[in-house]
Amino acid sequence: MLLVVLTPGLIVVGCSSHKQTDTSASPNKSGSSSASAVMITPEARQRAKEIFSFRCAACHGLQGRGDGPGAARLSPKPPNFNDSSWQQTITDDEIEKVIVYGGAAVGKSPAMPANTDLQNDPAVVAALREMIRQLGGRSTAK
Repeated sequence: MLLVVLTPGLIVVGCSSHKQTDTSASPNKSGSSSASAVMITPEARQRAKEIFSFRCAACHGLQGRGDGPGAARLSPKPPNFNDSSWQQTITDDEIEKVIVYGGAAVGKSPAMPANTDLQNDPAVVAALREMIRQLGGRSTAK
């Protein structure tokens, strides 16, 4: 029998041997702890790459420089994920919220659409956030 108890910042998993595991996330470099609490699987990373190529690259460009074909008609222009100063202006939680709920959800451009179909797939959202951080040369909290 498996028992999972969720409390803020603590996941306790128990089985017949009564082992407990604390998987509390430590704050990442952006001061956010909840974004790093999701395990990113190889499958989630692969799906994130596909989503980035088909959805995100249209405006953000394949290299995340904000120079995709759709960016020409946007004002403001999409951010350049390679820009370290931009990377410092946004937390991991904000990146994930923008991915799922759109730019307006965190006071950014409303031209950034929501991807609400990812709302129930936190590993893919976390993998997309990880990709964005890597484009900026930042390591992830994992």
